[in-house]
Amino acid sequence: MDRDSLLHQLDPRTKLLGMLLVMLGVMSLRMLGQYVVITVFVLLVVFMSKVPWGSYWQMLRPLRLILLFTFLYNILATPGTHTIWSWSWITLTQEGIWAGVSVTWRLVLLIITASILTLTTKPLVLARGLESLLSPLSRLRVPISQISLMIVIAIRFIPTIMEELERIILAQKARGYDLAAVKMPRRLLAYIPIVIPLFMTTIQRAEQLTMAIEARAFGNGQGRSTFRPLTLRAQDFWAGGCLLVLLFMIWRIKG
Repeated sequence: MDRDSLLHQLDPRTKLLGMLLVMLGVMSLRMLGQYVVITVFVLLVVFMSKVPWGSYWQMLRPLRLILLFTFLYNILATPGTHTIWSWSWITLTQEGIWAGVSVTWRLVLLIITASILTLTTKPLVLARGLESLLSPLSRLRVPISQISLMIVIAIRFIPTIMEELERIILAQKARGYDLAAVKMPRRLLAYIPIVIPLFMTTIQRAEQLTMAIEARAFGNGQGRSTFRPLTLRAQDFWAGGCLLVLLFMIWRIKG
């Protein structure tokens, strides 16, 4: 999205390294204070991005069932000593509830962090940032340009595929085919009329994208120049410093 915010103006390499650091910090969370600190930081970054909150909700919406399953699985499968409620083989413990909340909380933070990167960085700029960070591997004859473009396309294709899936489901409902009305044992087979057209449209989009890339002669030249070279500015160093302060605070709380 083209918006005038500090995050949009940052160098893509700064945002890529920042996302990696935040994700590493999220994966190392153990205590409630750490979750609160990094959640406040992520929400502050979301506010600074000036991207509508609905855009982040659209990123979380397709994963609602996965998050719910993760939450319930950790609640029921985590053993504990402080039992809150028990019935038959179902036992709820304080440790299980905390495990379900913490793991789901962590996944939501990871998804929002990745969404901040994709919503504030254009795909081509993101590809250039990846290519610059992975440039040392080019000495080993690794196709850096192709790998970076492939990763960016895979990231950007996810919301496109989800939008296409919603269109197909609405089209099937308009024809009287309501997937929600089908009971669970038969619902697995009921997905076939939806998956097949989704698969075909995805292949068509991939072919069109391949033709567009070939028409621009991408990958035929080595070391091609860019109209706007990537340069680190003062705001990038300030952003890196803020991330280091965040990680230090998390480490201090952990200690």
